[in-house]
Amino acid sequence: MRKVLAALLLGAVSFAPGALWAETLTDALISAYRNSHLLEQNQAVLRAADEDVATAVGTLGPVVSFVTTFSYSHTDNPSSLLGSNESTSASSSLQASMTLIDFGRGKMDVAIKNELVLSSQAALVNVEQQVMLDAVSAYVNLSLQGELVAAQESNVRLITQDLQAAKDKFDVGEVTKTDVALAEAQLASANAALAASQGNYNVARERYNAAIGHYPSGLAPLPKTPIKVKTLAEARAIALRGHPAVRQALFQVAAADAGVHRAKAEMLPSIDGSASYSGNFDQNGQLTNQGLSLSMKFSQTLYASGRLSSAYRKAIAQQQEAHAAQLQTGVNVTEAVGKAWSNILVANASIGANDEQIRAAQAAYDGVKQEADLGSRTTLDVLNAEQNLLSAKASRLQAQANLYVSQYSLLSAMGQLTADQLHLGIPTFDPQAYYNAVKKGPATSARGAKLDRILKTLGK
Repeated sequence: MRKVLAALLLGAVSFAPGALWAETLTDALISAYRNSHLLEQNQAVLRAADEDVATAVGTLGPVVSFVTTFSYSHTDNPSSLLGSNESTSASSSLQASMTLIDFGRGKMDVAIKNELVLSSQAALVNVEQQVMLDAVSAYVNLSLQGELVAAQESNVRLITQDLQAAKDKFDVGEVTKTDVALAEAQLASANAALAASQGNYNVARERYNAAIGHYPSGLAPLPKTPIKVKTLAEARAIALRGHPAVRQALFQVAAADAGVHRAKAEMLPSIDGSASYSGNFDQNGQLTNQGLSLSMKFSQTLYASGRLSSAYRKAIAQQQEAHAAQLQTGVNVTEAVGKAWSNILVANASIGANDEQIRAAQAAYDGVKQEADLGSRTTLDVLNAEQNLLSAKASRLQAQANLYVSQYSLLSAMGQLTADQLHLGIPTFDPQAYYNAVKKGPATSARGAKLDRILKTLGK
């Protein structure tokens, strides 16, 4: 029987296809990072936010335009000897305009967009953490389901042997037909459980493919989790300092604070300057006149039907909303750390209890088996003992999987579940690179070449 139990523990190795190569958790995390459409989507969102900064910077500079007009006229005059007159004319002008003084509105726009970019960068890190955690969960679950299938297969083989033994004993009159029927019923139940377990394994494979980007050929044993914190208080302190959700809320508060000043500055005047150089051409293409004009405009809104005051009050409300959201984010992060920590404690306690249950179930099975050989126990007693032992083993496997996922959930709750912090050793998206390429609104060609190089490093 001990050989059978050993097969229950090691069966997952023989069940997993592709024994020549097994995918490690690191391999799976790298694949998840490279194949995640969710990350691509949020990287594009971040690049769009970067362009908002370039747009805001562009409003601070001059706008230069070139305008050319061409006109043609035809006039009929019956009283004239010529009968009709035709004329053509053309004019060209080079115009430039720029806001000279806006009392800080333009610079505050840039500051707001910058804070929103930083917020988007933090949000991208949060998405990356979710991608990594989904990959870990998919990997662990597929490994668990493979072990459970192997256990069920071993259970079917074991009950098949019990059934054959019952039939042999029935042939010599040691047991009744009822004992044979009980073994047959137990075998049918084991086959049904095996089918359900195989179905769960196939579902886990689909989840693995969705989270990681391909079906696995085999899975390597789970490595040790990179958790270094020793206390719950230490984990919470790390989370409150560096979790991307906390940083995202902080940048949103800064943007909302600047938004209040921006709304107040909207009530102040502005001074705009413009310059124009123009020339007119006759129908022979000769320059007839040219001129340079300069102008300056001072504007001040005196009455706007409450629009500016309403916008200011709205900015204050948004500022209050951002500050409240920041406080709530701290609460949520603290709760997530506490929940993950608690789940780790529960999983460890479950593993300890399962180990005791396995030892007791093993001893009970050995005793019942020996007593059955002596005729003091029935076939049903043996079958029940087998199922109790199988259930204890399955509970142990589930608790171990829960522990592993909870440990990585703690890393995520602390803000430390990223490709860089997991030391995956691959090129990762650098949000600062694209931002630096576009923040001053360069020409499209330069920006596009820079973006091409950035994306090429990611293999996209």
